[in-house]
Amino acid sequence: MARPIAQAAREMLTGQILPFWSRLRDDEFGGFYGYMDYELQLDPKAEKGCILNSRILWFFSEAAALLKDEQAARQADHAFRFLMDHCVDRINGGIYWSLHYDGTPADTTKHTYNQAFAIYALSAYYRLTGNEQALALANELFRIIETRCTDDEGYLEAFTVDWKPESNEKLSENGVMADKTMNTLLHVFEGYAGLYQASPSSPVEQALRRILKIYAEKIYDPKLRRQTVFFDAHYNSLLDLHSYGHDIESSWLIDWGCGLLGDEQLSRSIGAINSVLADEILHTAYRDHSVCNEAENGKVDTTRVWWVQAEAILGFVNAWKKEPQRTEYRDAAADIWHYIETVMVDKRPGSEWFWSVDAEGNPHHKPIVEPWKCPYHNGRMCMELIRRNPDVQV
Repeated sequence: MARPIAQAAREMLTGQILPFWSRLRDDEFGGFYGYMDYELQLDPKAEKGCILNSRILWFFSEAAALLKDEQAARQADHAFRFLMDHCVDRINGGIYWSLHYDGTPADTTKHTYNQAFAIYALSAYYRLTGNEQALALANELFRIIETRCTDDEGYLEAFTVDWKPESNEKLSENGVMADKTMNTLLHVFEGYAGLYQASPSSPVEQALRRILKIYAEKIYDPKLRRQTVFFDAHYNSLLDLHSYGHDIESSWLIDWGCGLLGDEQLSRSIGAINSVLADEILHTAYRDHSVCNEAENGKVDTTRVWWVQAEAILGFVNAWKKEPQRTEYRDAAADIWHYIETVMVDKRPGSEWFWSVDAEGNPHHKPIVEPWKCPYHNGRMCMELIRRNPDVQV
């Protein structure tokens, strides 16, 4: 029997995603365990990525606030203590890249991407609890990014522990070494938007407007109807790559963040770009009930990745709200939801979602938990669907 997608999302959030990630809590060393392999074997001594733990803090904070869930709030408290006690470099400032299982520094790289996710998480925790330490650290990390991680043209990315520039392997892929990336800029915007939502201020607003200008003038390519992904220091493209997941994620996430500023003219101009991104993904990447991964030099990678499907649902729901007459967006969201339930969700007891599957739906033997595999995308999908309660039946 068909049911509202918001109801289905609530069931998935409370019945699977929240319980799974709650079981990963490390009560001995703090934070949450950093690795579970495809065979569902947990490695309690694996490195703990600071991005993973920031995203977990964000997830439990948002879930606790939305669902009025005391257990989720306690998990958020646990994640917050770990971030404050272990992820912060008290000497040089900023957030480390990763920690050993016992909370001591492992990879001390300082990456702008990592600072941004900590801002996002701390802002959500502040909104949940009113904890002034969380807001103070979020503002400190904002100042660090703005003073140490920018140049005249945009946002720099990779640094040593004491903030000397270094090569950007961590956010570069597909055989290029990028000075600047669309991905990092998107998530700096997201972190700043979360901070602005929690505590509006003129400096954060100015930074958000600056990023939107870079997005519109440097990242978005109107001829190709997509974002460019990897750049040199001057925003010259390094690769012909269409990242389907990032485009559909940007289409709704940037609409949301831009809307916080209350500038109707800006929202219209940026929203027009985001509408093009969503339309292009619908017609280019959506096939066989799901969204493909990416296309490099015109060659499509048909892998279906967990986070791409989650973001596609939100992107299509958002696009349908903007253009209600385009019911193909609504239908695509419902279609992908069925795909997630039947293909992406791992039915084995004690698991969550597969990382990825092939075009026929066969799961790849990739970890269920690792530094990038987290409850941020699928958890956020569920929470946004609950909040938005779109008239979509699944």
